[in-house]
Amino acid sequence: MADAEFLTVLTTAGSEEAAQHLATTAVAQRLAACAQLDGPVRSVYRWQGKIEDDTEWRVLYKTTAARYPELARHIEAVHPYDTPEIIATPITAGSDAYLSWLRTETMG
Repeated sequence: MADAEFLTVLTTAGSEEAAQHLATTAVAQRLAACAQLDGPVRSVYRWQGKIEDDTEWRVLYKTTAARYPELARHIEAVHPYDTPEIIATPITAGSDAYLSWLRTETMG
């Protein structure tokens, strides 16, 4: 990931309202150029020794590697979960126009 200039960052939230808040606040602070919400999705996972089965909403951010540390801190601070999912994936290719827009929109 160290070589990637651009990233997608994934998190989930327990309600559409929480997902919307996570998305809107990150974009407003230029931590991400855009955030897409989708759901509901069904998540099955182990938490504190139990199998959980919950409905969640996904938030997929588009950001730069330079803004990732601040975005991750923001998600941790704003997220209602004790241990929010934060997964970053490098963007290995994209249109020049889109990536230029992404870079411009995340300049702090």
